[in-house]
Amino acid sequence: MAPQREWLEKDYYDVLGVARDASADDIKKAYRRLARENHPDANPDDPQAERRFKEVGEAYAVLGEEARRREYDEIRRLGAAGFGGAGASGFGGFDGGDLGDLLTQIFGNAGAGGASRGSPFGGSPFDRRRAPSRKGADLRADVHLTFEDALAGVRTTLRVTGDGACDTCHGSGAAPGTSPTVCTVCGGRGQVTIDQGPFSFAQPCQACGGRGQRIETPCATCGGSGRVVKPRELNVRIPAGVKDGAVIRVPGRGGPGTGGGPAGDVLVTVHVAPHPRFGRRGDDVTLDVPVSFSEAALGTKLTVPTPNAHTRTIKVPAGTSSGRTFRIRGEGAPRRGGGHGDLLVTVKVQVPPKLSRDQKRLLQELAEHDPTPDERQRFLFGADGS
Repeated sequence: MAPQREWLEKDYYDVLGVARDASADDIKKAYRRLARENHPDANPDDPQAERRFKEVGEAYAVLGEEARRREYDEIRRLGAAGFGGAGASGFGGFDGGDLGDLLTQIFGNAGAGGASRGSPFGGSPFDRRRAPSRKGADLRADVHLTFEDALAGVRTTLRVTGDGACDTCHGSGAAPGTSPTVCTVCGGRGQVTIDQGPFSFAQPCQACGGRGQRIETPCATCGGSGRVVKPRELNVRIPAGVKDGAVIRVPGRGGPGTGGGPAGDVLVTVHVAPHPRFGRRGDDVTLDVPVSFSEAALGTKLTVPTPNAHTRTIKVPAGTSSGRTFRIRGEGAPRRGGGHGDLLVTVKVQVPPKLSRDQKRLLQELAEHDPTPDERQRFLFGADGS
């Protein structure tokens, strides 16, 4: 965890109610006690307890780990020393900027060149870079597929709209035929140092806006920003077996980064249209097949389609009940790690809505061999009828 601005504003020892030289065990005990007392389950509908519970967890996340605790103690010591021993939230001159700003104010020109050898944070956390490197924004798109395309996989072209490099200036921000120049005020650093008695304060260069470069003739298309909002086409491969609602990440094709940061990603949400016959259950494909009463009672063979453009034959044994499912292995959707799911065939016994005279006569003859009402009663409620 990098040092945070909250470290200067919040006294985590006070939050946990322990001394600054408290042992690790004392800190852990205090945290557990306060977490139990303020847990939301023990204090329903109590926003104060919930806020207290979060504060306790935040304090323990820093003080409960030895390395973070050392950093926390050191940064508060440096902050207090640099601003006359102010309290946790009373560091004079700290106006809510990031931690690098404050440390630059404390150490003057060291902020522009890096930390001292004895810094407990390693590297140069005091360094004030002229333009922080940030990843570009993620863009979102939707793709609509048929059931067959979702199983087979497809390559398709999507249209996305978002920030992109200006085609006129190719992202430089300068009008064609010109180029950005190094800012003569800050020398390309993006910041200037102002002496204030015993301290030196670094602040963004007003001449170049902290970029380190100046554009004398801005591009008329983008106004000097180097980017515009524009639609563009994106060729995307949708993997075989993709499910409805899945989100596919296309790395590096989103909005451009700033300060040399990488481009964002494109998040593609998949929408699969329903199929008139097949359904989906994970990597298995489902299929309902109607059968007649006589086929279910006497048994039959069924030839069924598969989603992979095959046909398969299954044997339905005599006495099959409506709703029984038969599994045909390897005829389902492609699995991500290889192979396929199965095809689940469920038989549904259909009752004709209208019967012919002969059908009625035959069924009446069959009904004479069905269980009597008394036999059904004994089956449902036991021999004594209870």
